[in-house]
Amino acid sequence: MYTAAGVMDRQQMVDRYIPLVRRMAHHLIAKLPASVQIDDLIQAGLIGLMDAIGRFEEGQGAQFETYATQRIRGSMLDELRQNDWLPRGLRQSQRRIEVALQKTEQALGRPPSETEMAKAMGLTLEDYQALLFEARGTQLIYYEDYEDDEGNATGFLDRQVNDDESDPLGCLNDERFKKALVQAIEVLPEREKLVMGLYYEQELNFREIAAVLNVTESRICQLHSQAVSRLRVKLKEW
Repeated sequence: MYTAAGVMDRQQMVDRYIPLVRRMAHHLIAKLPASVQIDDLIQAGLIGLMDAIGRFEEGQGAQFETYATQRIRGSMLDELRQNDWLPRGLRQSQRRIEVALQKTEQALGRPPSETEMAKAMGLTLEDYQALLFEARGTQLIYYEDYEDDEGNATGFLDRQVNDDESDPLGCLNDERFKKALVQAIEVLPEREKLVMGLYYEQELNFREIAAVLNVTESRICQLHSQAVSRLRVKLKEW
């Protein structure tokens, strides 16, 4: 996909990788509030794609699609951060779930079921599941999203740390953290573990996972929100 001058043909590259942008946008929006528009994510992703086309150089040790994926995802996340996509009410809902999860698990000595969580929060099962759906805006960051052009994970993480003595990269690289994360995932209820695997490892979107498990897309959203809440509680010390 090069012109006679030996440079990338931008239009051909855009046409080829637009499906990648759309897939990434649908994958990301599944865990964002309803206020976030898919077209805004796609537009941001296209900006990232154009940036990747302009910056990519053959022989720099990366396949174009791998390079473009990082640029596209980073552009989408920048768009979300600039627009303060996580409302205060959403944060409060997430916090309520996490507090109840921690207390209920301590009392039971095991991960609570949705019915037990609903009872602990004084809600009906339907209301608790609606709260899980509402709290679907929880963000899980990707380490590689914050690498600079030389592959160093600086930038966003550095800008978010006020304490000069803090070492977020040391935490991310710490083998103990990785072990704790694996252990936290292992004790998830089987269905939630399966959803996380299909979403983060197989990179299926919620609609595709719903088809695999023969449930509704909103049900997958609920399971994902609850799994994320469990992991946040387990990894709170980190």
